[in-house]
Amino acid sequence: MKERRQYNKRRIGAEYEKVAGAYLEERGYVILEYNYRCKLGEIDLIAKDGEYLVFCEVKYRADERKGHPAEAVDLRKQKVISKCALYYVTEHALEETACRFDVISIEKDEITLYQNAFDYIG
Repeated sequence: MKERRQYNKRRIGAEYEKVAGAYLEERGYVILEYNYRCKLGEIDLIAKDGEYLVFCEVKYRADERKGHPAEAVDLRKQKVISKCALYYVTEHALEETACRFDVISIEKDEITLYQNAFDYIG
């Protein structure tokens, strides 16, 4: 049963990541990667927004019982995203590229974009 729940969470997460990607594209972002994975963790979306390379975390909640979606991007999650971003930048020789960390919160049908939501945490 737990395996089925994990699969459903992943499937739902992937669906909302696509929704978030479309939302960003409508705002001029160019999506480079969905679900970038490396040995340090994963990043939901990697995109270009003008001169910025954007690492974006997507959080969805059907309601507020578990809190606001953006609150789930806590310090631990920010560290993982930061390490993965550094790995990506190094892997793709993009050290001279300006980077930013955005969070997309999806609650019911409301999408909120938090640009520059947090700084790199090494």
